[in-house]
This record gives sequence, C-alpha cells and structure tokens, in this order.
Amino acid sequence: MADWIDVCALDDIDPEDVIRFDHDSRTFAVYRLPDGTPCATDGLCTHEKVHLADGLVMDDQIECPKHNGRFNIRTGAALRAPVCVNLATYPARISGDRIEILI
Repeated sequence: MADWIDVCALDDIDPEDVIRFDHDSRTFAVYRLPDGTPCATDGLCTHEKVHLADGLVMDDQIECPKHNGRFNIRTGAALRAPVCVNLATYPARISGDRIEILI
C-alpha cells in the first residue's frame, strides 16, 4: 500500500534545486521546479547509479553529475545520452509547509 511520506520543509529545497531523500532501503531525488512545483524520482541515475541529488537542475531537467546524461524531472524520461533508461517518478505534494511524496 502506498503512503504519503514526509520529506522535508518546503524551505529546505530552493526552486530549481534537488535533495537526496533516503527511506528504508531506497533513495529518492526530490525537486522544486522553478515554478515551485515539487517532484520526485528515483535517486540514482539509471546509467551508473550515481546520486542525482549531486546533479544540476535546469528548468524541468536533472543532469547526472557523472556523465551529463539528462532526465525530465516531471516524466522521468531519459533525454540525453548516455542515459537511455527512464527514471521512475513519484507523486509529490505540498502539505502545509512540508513536502511529501507518495511511495
């Protein structure tokens, strides 16, 4: 059964930024897009298993810090080689002054 999980305070992630969030044995990347919308994806690049939270957010894309592959944050789509496998995405919401994800 999926549950909404508290990640952090809204102010802990600046717009156009990302943080790492570990829960149980999984790692997630949690973002705030430039318009303030929260999003969440798997936290590891599908190419080399590098933490995406160390990458660069540009508009609605995350660039992997190792080989500069890019993913669409909203859809998880692989956009630029060497990545070719999409990321899983998870619903995210703002609840009061907190960000939560559904996992």
